[in-house]
Amino acid sequence: MNKVIQRTVTVPTGYVVNLLQQARAQGFDTDELLQTVGIDAAEIDTRTEFSAERFGALYQRLMYIAQDEYFGMISGGKVPNGTFRMMCHAIIHCPTLEKVIYRASAFHEICRGAQVKPVLVRKGRYAKVSFAPTDHAEMDLDTLLQQETPERIRTSLSMWHHFISWLLGAQVELKAAYFSFPTPSDADIYQKLFRSEVRFDQHENALVFAARYLDQPPVQTEQTLRSFLKTAPFQLIAMVNDDATLTSQVEALIGKDFSRPLPSAESIASTLNLSVSTLRRRLLEENTSYQTIKDECRKRAAFHYMSSPQLSINDVAELMGFDDPSAFFRSFKRWTGMTPGEFRRSDAYRQQLQIDDQALKDGKNLSI
Repeated sequence: MNKVIQRTVTVPTGYVVNLLQQARAQGFDTDELLQTVGIDAAEIDTRTEFSAERFGALYQRLMYIAQDEYFGMISGGKVPNGTFRMMCHAIIHCPTLEKVIYRASAFHEICRGAQVKPVLVRKGRYAKVSFAPTDHAEMDLDTLLQQETPERIRTSLSMWHHFISWLLGAQVELKAAYFSFPTPSDADIYQKLFRSEVRFDQHENALVFAARYLDQPPVQTEQTLRSFLKTAPFQLIAMVNDDATLTSQVEALIGKDFSRPLPSAESIASTLNLSVSTLRRRLLEENTSYQTIKDECRKRAAFHYMSSPQLSINDVAELMGFDDPSAFFRSFKRWTGMTPGEFRRSDAYRQQLQIDDQALKDGKNLSI
C-alpha cells in the first residue's frame, strides 16, 4: 500500500488560549471541556503551534455546549445550532459567489440570534466584504463592535474568507484586510493568516479581493457539503489547499464529489479562461495531464473520506459515486491492496489519525 502523508495544519496556540478565555468568561468549565476533546492542559503551555484539527474539535464542542454556532465571532447574540447548516443549504446551489454572499446576507436577516450580516460591495476590479447590522439589530454597528475583542473580529473575517474559498475550491487571494482597532501585539499573526496587506485603525473591518472571484461558480455540492459540515469548523479555521499551480486549480474544479459526471477538459479550460490546447500545454509543463489529475483526485478523495471516522464506508461509497458499495470495495482494494474495512482496521489508519500530534511532537514538517 502506498503511504499517504498529509501536511500538518496548525494554528498558533494563542488561538486555543483565546477560545478558552472566552469560555471561562461565559462560565464554562474549561478543564472539563479540554478533557472531553482529549487535550492535556499542559500541552497548551508548552507548544507554540497546535493541531488545527484538534482545535476544530475543541471549537465544535464549545459551540455545542454554548448552544451558539457563532461562538467566538461577532454576531450580537446567540445563533442556535443548525443555523449555519441551513444557511449552507440555502446558498449551495447559487450560480456564482456573488449570489452566494447576497443570499447569505439575506439569510442572516431571518435567522434567530444574529444581529450582524455580511455585506458585499462590488466596484470596478475589486470587491469588498464587510459587516452591517441586520434590520432587527438592537444597536448600531459601532456600538456593537465596541463590545467585541480584536480576536473575535479577526476570527469572523478569517472564517468568512475560508468559507468562500472552500466554496470555490481554491483560496481567494486577498488584496487587503482592514481592521477598525489599533495595531495589536500579535499583528504578525494577521499577516500570516490573511496573506495580504493588513491595515489597522481603519473605519471598518473588511476583506478586499479581485471582483473576478464573484463571477466564479461554487464547485461544492450537497454531497461535499455533507462531509464539510461533519468536520466543521476545521476547514474554516485553516485553509488547507493554498497551492496556486494550474494543477491545483484543476483539482479544485474537479472537487471531491464523484457522484456526478466529472467536467470535461473543455469545460475546465473554459472556466479558467484558457483554450484546451493551452490547458494541456501548461499541465504538461507541470509534468501532468488532465486524465492523470482525474485519476489522482479519485484516489485522493477515497483516502480523504476513508480517513474521516465520521463517515461510514457506505457514506464514502456514495460520495465516490458508487451505487453498489461492493464496487467501491473492489476499486479501493485495487488502489491500496486492501478493502475499506481492512484499511479502517489497519495500523496505517490508526497512525494517520495520530499524525498531526506525532508531527508536532517530533517537530517535523510533513508535506502532501
